[in-house]
Amino acid sequence: MTIFGVRLVGFTADTGVKLLFTLALIAFVIALHRLVRWGMHSLSEVRRAPLTRFWTRQAANIITAVVFVAGLLSIWANSPTRLATFLGLVTAGVAFALQSVVTAIAGYIVILRGGVFRVGDRIVMGGVRGDVIAVGLLHTTIMEMGQPPTVQDAEPAMWITSRQYTGRIVTVTNDQIFSNPVYNYTRDFPFIWDQMTIAVEYGADYQQAEQIILDAARHHVERFVKPGEQDFATLQDRFDVYPSDLVPTTYYHLTPDWLQLTVRFVAPPHGIALIKDGMARDILAAFTAHNIGIGNSPTQQQITQLPPVRIERGAQAAASHDGGH
Repeated sequence: MTIFGVRLVGFTADTGVKLLFTLALIAFVIALHRLVRWGMHSLSEVRRAPLTRFWTRQAANIITAVVFVAGLLSIWANSPTRLATFLGLVTAGVAFALQSVVTAIAGYIVILRGGVFRVGDRIVMGGVRGDVIAVGLLHTTIMEMGQPPTVQDAEPAMWITSRQYTGRIVTVTNDQIFSNPVYNYTRDFPFIWDQMTIAVEYGADYQQAEQIILDAARHHVERFVKPGEQDFATLQDRFDVYPSDLVPTTYYHLTPDWLQLTVRFVAPPHGIALIKDGMARDILAAFTAHNIGIGNSPTQQQITQLPPVRIERGAQAAASHDGGH
């Protein structure tokens, strides 16, 4: 084809028509995608259910992608030979130039097909802790949460020391599932075990202290025990999991300074900070009422006895000093 006296090598009338059809296909796919998204979003049950809304979005993406690929092949590959050549060139080019993208897309397929996680799950992925709020073709979007004190040295630095939102929204590429473990707090068992440790002074009524701690734990987490036992039974049917007790339990640990009483309990992954806050308030009030002391830091030593102090007036001190000579 010649345009303004310039001969375009490899560009023929047939190629130009196919190019126009390709542009029309792109416009059609974009319009179709928006139409499908709008139609699914207009359904009331989709708006109310986050999980249904997630899967409808994924279905819209997959439908439009299939339509686009099928249309593109129909336009440019109208014979088996040209189709094989076209697919070979595209595959080789994509595999070489977009290795990370291909891996991310593969990770997306594994996430959907393998059930690694879904929207609403609380996970740790690529070093990011939080709740999944969106899953895309290339990356996963996470509403970040804080880190417990035991992992505060992890990167990136965190200013929230509990499992509460930091306000940051983080995107993680899907290829992270192939190189790093994914920790899911809610996938197969929607509860986690947590614990609280209280230091009790030696000499205090430790049995009373243990009962106070157990009562506080039972008051705040007892409602989760029965549902947790049912879910754990389902988990045991699917996996070879060792039986575990879900009722609050205390453990003793002796130290040179105090007795450590640790209560272990099961609770949902969301709202644990409020549960532990309520337990701490109840324990503190009961300890105060029963005169049970909480262990001090080893650097805060108590003064139990003062040496005798002798105070003399100046004249008497001088006479005593002269008489000594």
